[in-house]
Amino acid sequence: MTKAFDPQEIQGNILRGYRRNLVRHLILEVTNAGVARRFLGLSVAGDSPDVPAITPDKTWPTKPEFCFNIGITFEGLRALRVPSRHLETFPTEFMQGMTKRAIKIGDFGESAPEHWPAPFDQPERVHIIASIHADAEGPLDRAQAQVERAFTTLGVRNGRNLPEGRVFFGYVDGISQPRFNHIDDPSQKDVDEPIDPLGTALLGYPTRQEGVTFRVPSPRDLGFNGSFNAFRILAQDAAGFETYLNDAATELMTHPDVNQLADPHRLERIGEGLDMHGALREVVAAQMCGRWRNGVPYELSPDAQYPEERVSLTNFDYSHRSRCPVGAHMRRGNPRGGPIVQRIANYTRRLVRRGMSYGPDFDPKNPDSQERGLLGNFIGANLGAQFEAVMCDWINLGLQDPRITSSNDPLLGANTPQTSWFDMSLPSGGTIRLRGFPRLITSRGGAYTFLPSIAAIKHLSELND
Repeated sequence: MTKAFDPQEIQGNILRGYRRNLVRHLILEVTNAGVARRFLGLSVAGDSPDVPAITPDKTWPTKPEFCFNIGITFEGLRALRVPSRHLETFPTEFMQGMTKRAIKIGDFGESAPEHWPAPFDQPERVHIIASIHADAEGPLDRAQAQVERAFTTLGVRNGRNLPEGRVFFGYVDGISQPRFNHIDDPSQKDVDEPIDPLGTALLGYPTRQEGVTFRVPSPRDLGFNGSFNAFRILAQDAAGFETYLNDAATELMTHPDVNQLADPHRLERIGEGLDMHGALREVVAAQMCGRWRNGVPYELSPDAQYPEERVSLTNFDYSHRSRCPVGAHMRRGNPRGGPIVQRIANYTRRLVRRGMSYGPDFDPKNPDSQERGLLGNFIGANLGAQFEAVMCDWINLGLQDPRITSSNDPLLGANTPQTSWFDMSLPSGGTIRLRGFPRLITSRGGAYTFLPSIAAIKHLSELND
């Protein structure tokens, strides 16, 4: 690095999360390049009452009314008149966009782009995704009105935090997030995960791979300190998930090894007031995810959702003797330092995950068919080496371990009832194979975006036709 790293030179919500209650994503088209560029210039200047200011990464003495950030697609950069010689320096997967990379990331069948609703059925028109984070609707409405003076709004997606930080499947979410060199994040003061290099998320810095730094697009003012993001709209079949837990628990009730999964004399450790069937539902959910639904890692507490002694939510690893199934969602997406085939890849595919739920509340006792799910952002320095590699190699092929190769992630994977399988672990070292679960998460749209630095947004504002 030629100078000391200054987090205020990058957009917020990349290295440190906002922790606001609401988000509104505006899917925008650039219909007048000059007007759009002027908007960008005013947004980084931060002194216009008519344009929301881009929020940098900083510690605020007073919490702002809202936070505002942008991601730009390849077609968006073209629409802003970035010269072709500079566009050609961006990675292939970003240039092609999420729609053309759909097979690579498991978006086929029900998740295929031809089933995506507007505006993602016209990816060439999706130029910018502007995100507004706030704790009330009023600031979202005011910022949106200002943005819509400069762009054509193709779509709006609203998200919110669910009570207790959970998602619609009932799990506490957002527990594990990377920690970065040079970043002091008070919200992570008690987190004891490994510290990641800046090159995990930002262009222009070393990565965990020795001697590897991802190429910075040209000119440097445009590419340096930028990130890439996979913006995803993921519908979660909460009713289908609860139905499968019921079916799996019913099947397990007659299995000869059922008492290895849940001690019938100590069911209160799994949940107060549960019978054996209810306890087995929670064991299945915990093993499929790699965490109990209250967030406790299965690795550290395989027999109890409510262990007698407090355990860390983040400080653990996997081994050949781990009780956490090797095919569990959390272990597939982040194998930590555990044994995998591609040993050099353990920590190199780390992603920053930011997301909020969308859709109506879900009552497991009165399920319905309304769409609900997650508005997710999966951020890194390289879409191909991080996001796509995780989704293809680990989530949907299981190449990290021969025991799960040819199976898909039980929660996020492209499953069908005819071919799906998942091996539950037993304390004896044996397994019980579950089959027949459906695809529980379906893609409903998305886009690959570039998250430019503050200097890069200024650079874009100064382009000419």
